[in-house]
Amino acid sequence: MGRTVMVSVVGGLVCLLAVLVIGAAVLAYNRLVRQRNQVQASWAQIDVQLKRRYDLIPNLVETVRGYAAHERATLDAVATARSGAIAAAGVPGVADRADAENTLTQALGRLFALAEAYPDLKANQNFAALQGELARTEDKIAYARQFYNSAVQTFNTSVQSIPTNLIAGIGGFRPMDFFQALEGERAAVQVRY
Repeated sequence: MGRTVMVSVVGGLVCLLAVLVIGAAVLAYNRLVRQRNQVQASWAQIDVQLKRRYDLIPNLVETVRGYAAHERATLDAVATARSGAIAAAGVPGVADRADAENTLTQALGRLFALAEAYPDLKANQNFAALQGELARTEDKIAYARQFYNSAVQTFNTSVQSIPTNLIAGIGGFRPMDFFQALEGERAAVQVRY
């Protein structure tokens, strides 16, 4: 009878251990799913702000065109960069999208620099309103990118940490890419008078 009790206790402990291991694996898997969904939701927020940006740009370009029609190269560069960014929105992968968005940001910077040379344009209420709206949108994009990168960092840490990395490997979870600035945007801003 003592041996039967011992076998029963050992069997119970093995079952309890199996339940605990399976429970921990399920919790780890669910946490990875939650974090992946957070990354995807934060990417969707970037999309929302970028769409808003795309919608503002044609109005801004048309306003500038009225004052600086001979600055065709700058206006065309903005339109081309906008088209490239919209096209990149349909391509999977963060790196290509980030490159296209960063190119658009640089083209918009040149457009605003151009506006500095035209006092009448700077005084135009429509231009000022569009510039302000675009500036607010750029701030929202920057925040959304920061939030996205934070979600990616949390997810990647879970995917690469022991023991969650075992569940991540089995579940097909892979580290995700950060939204990074172009090399030129990392350099210090040069102010010239």
